[in-house]
Amino acid sequence: MSALSAFLPANFDSKRPIGLIAGQGLYPLLVARAARAHGLVIKLIGFEEETSPELLNYIPASDQRVLLVGQLGKMLKALRDFDCGYALMAGQITPRRLFKGLHPDIKAAQILFSLKRRNAETIFGAIASEIAAIGIEQLDARALLDDQLAEACCMTGRTFPIQDDYLQHGIHIARESARLDIGQGCVVRKGTVLAVEAYEGTDEMLRRAGSFKTDGALFVKTVKSNQDFRFDVPCFGLRTLEVMREAGIVAAALEKNKVIMIDKPAVLRQARTWGISLFGFG
Repeated sequence: MSALSAFLPANFDSKRPIGLIAGQGLYPLLVARAARAHGLVIKLIGFEEETSPELLNYIPASDQRVLLVGQLGKMLKALRDFDCGYALMAGQITPRRLFKGLHPDIKAAQILFSLKRRNAETIFGAIASEIAAIGIEQLDARALLDDQLAEACCMTGRTFPIQDDYLQHGIHIARESARLDIGQGCVVRKGTVLAVEAYEGTDEMLRRAGSFKTDGALFVKTVKSNQDFRFDVPCFGLRTLEVMREAGIVAAALEKNKVIMIDKPAVLRQARTWGISLFGFG
């Protein structure tokens, strides 16, 4: 374990550049800021129409490459050109791009052709293998963001409004759904399953659950027992909180040390303002 983060390898070399492979949203920017605060060197691999302009402006142009989604050969070359010792994937790529709008180069096409199943896990797992093959260690995507993770308590400082039996039921359903590779979240109410997360993602699931117009609903976010944290870390941020509010869901349970709360201080402040309770379990 590194002194910088519980999620860095014990032999982490802080002098070697980290290649930040950045998708959408604030998450990659938080990683870049944390790395800079620790004096680490960040090289950015961004993607057109995905990586945020704020992050592109934060990293000097000389330290970044912006590619089309699917240009795996160019990404590997950029990591080598930057002499990266490590790579870290942060931020989602639009799910539909895995099926439409992908621009695979020869290297990516070879991987896609070899996969019997094409989903986020198999595709990013294959990319991780290609990164390892060129001698670059891929980091746990929670690295440097220890302070952004869910904690085992009622994080909003109130008594959690969901009875323990109903909470445990929600945790069980979420974990079983994750085990079956359906999704990593669910919404339950007093022992009844209102919705489970699948390909449509968390926000659409919450809206679906909210359409029942019921009280006492609980959103649970978990991970698979064999979760690969190099490229698949569940996140909870202000956008999801806003969708919960719109859907009338006023409680969420997030697995501790597994779910990243994107800009955690802001999330907790807003949750308290809106009367939404956030609980960490596990």
